[in-house]
Order: sequence, then C-alpha cells, then structure tokens
Amino acid sequence: MAINESNLNSKIWLSPPHMSGHEQEFIAEAFKFNWIAPLGPNVNGFEKDIEKYLNHNSFATVLSSGTAALHLALVLLGINKGDEVICQTKTFVASVNPVTYLGANPIFVDSELDTWNMCPVLLEKTINERIKKGKKPKAIIVINLYGMPYHVNHIHAISKKYNIPVVEDSAEAFGSHVNDQKCGTFGDYSILSFNGNKIITTSGGGALICRNQTLKDRTVFLATQAKEVGQEYEHKTIGYNYRMSNVIAGIGRGQMKVLDEYVEKRRANYNYYYQHLNTIESISFLKEPKTYYSNRWLTCIVLGSKETRDDLLTLLNKNNIEARPSWKPMHLQPLYKDAPAYLNGVSNNLYEKGLCLPSGSNLQEKDLERIVKLIQAYFE
Repeated sequence: MAINESNLNSKIWLSPPHMSGHEQEFIAEAFKFNWIAPLGPNVNGFEKDIEKYLNHNSFATVLSSGTAALHLALVLLGINKGDEVICQTKTFVASVNPVTYLGANPIFVDSELDTWNMCPVLLEKTINERIKKGKKPKAIIVINLYGMPYHVNHIHAISKKYNIPVVEDSAEAFGSHVNDQKCGTFGDYSILSFNGNKIITTSGGGALICRNQTLKDRTVFLATQAKEVGQEYEHKTIGYNYRMSNVIAGIGRGQMKVLDEYVEKRRANYNYYYQHLNTIESISFLKEPKTYYSNRWLTCIVLGSKETRDDLLTLLNKNNIEARPSWKPMHLQPLYKDAPAYLNGVSNNLYEKGLCLPSGSNLQEKDLERIVKLIQAYFE
C-alpha cells in the first residue's frame, strides 16, 4: 500500500500536558489571598492529596523536580564521595545524575524481559562482585520504566538480604500498582515526577515520599536551604532551594482530581494499539505480569530489527506524529561509558528495536486511528 509521507494533519505529540480545568480554582485562590510566596495552603494540600492517594505509610514532600527528590533521597541516605550506588541502566539520565552530584559512582545493572526493569539475578550478582572488590553498594535505585512496576518482591528480598536500601524511582509510574499497593510506596524512599510529559503535571515538579514524619521534616529542612529554627538566618548544614511553590502546587491539586481518569485513558491507548497491531509478527508489546497494573505512561513497541524501528520512526515523524526511540541505556551514554556495568543484552535490544508511540491522555480515537493506519500500511 502506498504511504503518504507528507500530510497536513495536526501534530500528534508523544505525551503532552493535559489540563483538566480544576487547576484554575486552586491557582485563583492563591492569587486571591496573595499566596504567591514559595509556601502556602496548596503546598500542604497537594502533599495531603498525594499521601491520601498512595494510602500506605507515605509522607510526601513536593519539590521543584523529580531529580531534586532523588538527590535529597541520596543525601538522606548519607551517600558520599566515592560510594557506589547501583542504578538501572535502562532509564533516563535524571535517574543517575544525582549520584554524581554527590561524587558517588553509579554501577549499572541490566534489565529483564518481564517488566524491562532491573534484573534481580544480575542485581544479586552485582552486589556480590562489588563486595568482593571491597566496595559494598550503599543504595539501589530501581525504575518503574514506562509505568510498569519492577519485580518488587524479588528486588526487596535482595535489598533486605544485603541490607542495602532501595530508592524507588516512580517518576513514570504514578497510578501503577502491584497487588493493589501503589508504586511510590515500595522503596525506603520513593520518587514522583510532575514534569510536563508525565501522567499528571505541574509544568515541572516532583515529590519525595518518605516512610515517617521525621524523615519528611528533614526533607523539608534540606529543601528550604537548611535554615535552623529561629529568627536569625543560621545554617549548619548544606541546604537546597528545592521546594515547590504554592502556585505550582495548585496545578497539582487540580491534576490529582483526574489522575485515575488519565491512567484509564493511557491504558485505553495501549489497548487500542495492542488490539490493532498485535497480529503483526514484527511487533511485540510489554504485557503486565500477574497482579501488576501499569499506568501505561508510554506505550512502547519492540520491532523485529533496528532498521524497521528506524523506518517507522522516520515515517511517523514525517507525518507530523511525534515518536521516540526507547531510552538509550546509561552504559551506552558518553557521560557514563567508563562506569562498571553488569549486562545481559536486554537493554541494548530494547534500545535498538524499541519505539515509543504517542500516549497522551488527551489523544482522540482519530489520532490513534491515524497512527495505527500508518504502521499497518508500512507492514502491508
């Protein structure tokens, strides 16, 4: 079938912001009562909304970004220069950079095929080999990639066995769960992101989820320049300007009202793609393991070859449809090419053959139909 590679259809974005209309009431209230300063009732309200939603021993602090949240988690864990932190290689660079902020060294671990997340077998092998080298890792950062939860039970059994804390990066997985327990509640510390492309957004922002009030209080202290209690500006500890503003938090409060709705819309996108493309032999999908529930933040397909992936990527982009390659693993990044990496080939294969399709919660059926028809025509 002939394919028209130049059309005048409107742009279809990969994962654009989706405002609900509820945001305005909280923003208007901030302006009405002059709560434009960094803190205010929306900040407290947004944190309570998150804690209520997670509903599992969760104490939330909203911050300027998910990266800031990860940085503070490592600070709270006492990560210092020269320490080793195990990181999932299949991720976005923001999941690793905070390790280097502290002068620590990332140790990369490859993925498994069930969830595309950190392989528990390789994780344990990595821990043992680092211990043999006299350098026991100080933390494990594991990702819920594209909204799919990692092997929670297995990873945390290893964490407990070796007494190494887990930082759960749920930047892409707000609304996902395992056995009805929400992602963002499994790690010793957990990270959320509200970047413009996430399941809900505050334009920018994130949250650090701790397990008790004392740790939350410490997070707030560090995120507000570590000012000591009292009238004077006294500082004994290095702090950061990481707190979310009251206006931005108002956007988050409005977005929380539609989080479950947006999760269902993204899952519906995945189901549409699967229904119309799963019979094509060269296309495979990431399916949910039993008791797992993914928010399907992005639908990512794996093609039969890198050439096919590149062809489809070019075709979609030429037709004004934003698609992206799957994340380039960290061990392939020039920035981290010299870091130790324990590999099995899974992340390389996903990178070379993986294609992320438009997945926004504001996609219309006509948009999905347009994308699917192009892909089907390519294979015909």
